[in-house]
Amino acid sequence: MGGSGGSFSSYSNPSESANRIREAEQDSLDKSYDSEVNNNLNDILTDVNNRPVEEINKRLETIQKAIESDIDGFIDLVFGGSVNKHTYVDGLSDVDSLAILNSGELSEKTPHEVLSYFAERLQQRLPNTKISTGNLAVTVKYSDGREIQILPAIKTATGYKIAASDGSNYWSNVVKPSQFAEKLTSINKANGNKVVPVVKLAKSIISTLPESRKLSGYHTESLAIEVFKNYTGPIQTKAMLKHFFSEASKMVMNPISDSTGQSRHVDDYLGARSSTNRRMVSDSLSQISRRMNNADANRDSGTWSKLFE
Repeated sequence: MGGSGGSFSSYSNPSESANRIREAEQDSLDKSYDSEVNNNLNDILTDVNNRPVEEINKRLETIQKAIESDIDGFIDLVFGGSVNKHTYVDGLSDVDSLAILNSGELSEKTPHEVLSYFAERLQQRLPNTKISTGNLAVTVKYSDGREIQILPAIKTATGYKIAASDGSNYWSNVVKPSQFAEKLTSINKANGNKVVPVVKLAKSIISTLPESRKLSGYHTESLAIEVFKNYTGPIQTKAMLKHFFSEASKMVMNPISDSTGQSRHVDDYLGARSSTNRRMVSDSLSQISRRMNNADANRDSGTWSKLFE
């Protein structure tokens, strides 16, 4: 009788029942909030991905015709290009195509001479279009605001040479674009094909930072490979985006080796380990991470959307 009475008392404990109800309500609210934020992120990703492929291909054909006598062809870099009209030209993955120079006189010139030559030829072909050159690539900006970036490259027996990323006007060591792409593809597949979308969203958020605190697109992708290679958390956009900024804010303090051979490190532009520039970038990434955590604590989906503004 006593045992039965004790069991009945435990079952009917008002405090425990109230706690269970509150936990169920909390869980329901958390799931509803997560769903709302993930839906918003997917809408933003749709805008980021809104690149008219057919139109871009037509423009690439026009560009190729303007310089076809000096090249052996293009190599398309599928994951490249500008993100949400915010352009990065700091690594192989940040351009739309490599323009492979033929073995003629042009391949004997310096990178800057080749870039100037390409820009002049393209300007002749596209007189009403803005053409500009950077250290690595020629950028063609159209009246609709879209940009296409072309990076000249010299083919070698084992890979390609492109302009050195330090702006020194020398050709780089032999680079292997496919090697980096394979790494990113492998990490993406291992994480439910969510890493690439998360990287695109991360790039879009980073593009809102002051110039001195931005990461290059190539660096962002390289960080993602490191951040997600042993990831065990939820395969969910919001959770993975939070994880990226939390971990990247720490990882950015140390140089990352460049798997393509383009340079010694993908992030030489930030200087040595724990440099002032690295601390500034780390601080900005930490601030983004804290804003995400605070938004979750308050179930404030609006703050997530403001990260992209």
